[in-house]
Amino acid sequence: MGRLELAVLGLTCCLAVVSAAKLGAVYTEGGFVEGVNKKLGLFGGNSVDVFKGIPFAAPPKALENPQRHPGWQGTLKAKDFKKRCLQATITQDNTYGSEDCLYLNIWVPQGKKEVSRNLPVMIWIYGGAFLMGSGQGANVLKNYLYDGEEIATRGNVIVVTFNYRVGPLGFLSTGDANLPGNYGLRDQHMAIAWVKRNIAAFGGDPDNITIFGESAGGASVSLQTLTPYNKGLVRRAISQSGVALTPWAIQKNPLFWAKQIAKKVGCPLEDTARMAKCLKVTDPRALTLAYKMPLAGMEYPMLHYLGFIPVVDGDFIPDDPINLFANAADIDYIAGTNDMDGHIFASIDMPAINKDKQTVTGEDFFKLVSGLTFAKGPRGANATFDLYTASWAEDSSQEAKKKTVVDFETDVLFLMPTKMALAQHRANAKSARTYTYLFSEPSRIPLYPSWVGADHTDDLQYVFGKPFDNPLIYRAQDRTVSRTMIAYWTNFARTG
Repeated sequence: MGRLELAVLGLTCCLAVVSAAKLGAVYTEGGFVEGVNKKLGLFGGNSVDVFKGIPFAAPPKALENPQRHPGWQGTLKAKDFKKRCLQATITQDNTYGSEDCLYLNIWVPQGKKEVSRNLPVMIWIYGGAFLMGSGQGANVLKNYLYDGEEIATRGNVIVVTFNYRVGPLGFLSTGDANLPGNYGLRDQHMAIAWVKRNIAAFGGDPDNITIFGESAGGASVSLQTLTPYNKGLVRRAISQSGVALTPWAIQKNPLFWAKQIAKKVGCPLEDTARMAKCLKVTDPRALTLAYKMPLAGMEYPMLHYLGFIPVVDGDFIPDDPINLFANAADIDYIAGTNDMDGHIFASIDMPAINKDKQTVTGEDFFKLVSGLTFAKGPRGANATFDLYTASWAEDSSQEAKKKTVVDFETDVLFLMPTKMALAQHRANAKSARTYTYLFSEPSRIPLYPSWVGADHTDDLQYVFGKPFDNPLIYRAQDRTVSRTMIAYWTNFARTG
C-alpha cells in the first residue's frame, strides 16, 4: 500500500505543477512563438509568461517605411531581447545595435488556475531624444530598466515594449516627398497595430490598449494619439515629461539637417531626389555617425542641436500638432512632468548650476533666455528675464539663481507645453477624460546639489518597480512611491 500511496502522491504533485497556468506556444499572424514561463515567489503559484524578440515588422530598409513581416516556419523561440536599433554609442565615435531591430517583448501575468483572458494592455515607448534607446532600456548585470514584470504582475496587465529606429535612420527628412521622414514614428505605429491584431492570443483585450512613454517617448505617445493612422487602435495614453507641443518634438527645418549629413557622407546637396537616392545606398553606420550632438562648448542652448526628430510630413503628421487634437477626442489621456525636468538640460547649458564653487550671473541667464525665446525677439527675452528674476530682489543667493535657471528650462521644455497639450485635449474631448500629475520625489543622484528635486527620467525607476527589483539600494518609502505609481498607471489602463 505504501508504494501505491507514494505513486499517487507523486502523480498529484506533478499535476499540481502542470496545472499552474501558462501559455506555451502562441499562434500569431507570423507563426507560433514560444516564450518562457517564470514562477513568482517560492510557493505563490503565480507566474509571468515572457516573450522577447517577436518581430512586428520586416527588417527595415534604410530611410524607408516599415513593412509587414512575412512570417516564419516552425515555432519561434522568443527568449532573448534582440539588438537595439542602430545608433551611436555614448562617445559618438562608434555605433552599436542593428538595422534588423523591429522586435517587441511581452509580459503576461498568470494566476494559479487558468490562463489570463481579456487583460488591459500597456505598450511602452522609450525616450532618448529620438536619438538613442531601446525597448529593454539600459541594463546593469542583466537588470533591464524597462523590464515589464513588476508592472504586469502588480497591476495585472499585459506589458509590451519594442524598438523603433532613432537618429538619422529614424528621422532624417528632406522636408518633401523624396525623404518624408518619421520612419521611427511609423515603426511605433506598426508595433501598436501588431499588438491590436495579435494580443488577444496572449490573453490581452485588443479594445483596451494604453500607450505610455517618457521624454521623447512621451512626445511619441502624444503624436501617436494625434496621427489619423491610429484611429481606433488606442484607447488611452500616458505622456511622462514630453508631449507633441514641446519645442523639441517637431523639426521645423529638416532640410538643413539632411544637408549636414549629405555633406559629411558625400551625397549631392542641391537636388533632394538625388540626395535621397544617394543617402539610401550609403552605409547606415556612416549615416548614423555623420550626426554628433555637441555636449560642451555650445553657442546656443542644447535644444537647438536636436536635429533628427519628427516632422510635419503632411501624411503621418498631417499638420502642426496643435491642430490635430480632434483625433484624440476619444482617447483618455494623462500628461505630467517632474518638478525639475529641466535640470538635466540646464546643467548642460550652464554647467555651473551643479558646482558649489561656480556662480551663475544675470548675464549668463539672460543669454540662456535669449537662446530659448529668440522666436519672440528682444522684447520677449527682456520680458521673460524680468519675470523670472523678479524674485532675486528678495533672495539673490546662488542657490536661488540656480533654481531659477532650472525652473525656466523646466517651464519652456516641459511644463508649459504639457499644460497646453492638456488644454487642447480637454477642449477637443468627446468621451475622453483628461488628467495630469506632478512628480516631485527628489533625485537620488548623489552628485547633485541638495536642492535638486525630481530630475528628468527620475520617474522611470518607480514606474518600472525598480525598488522591488533591487531592495538593497532603495528605501521603504521608495517602494511606497513605486507601488502607488504602478497602481495609478495600471488602474488608469484598466478603467480610465
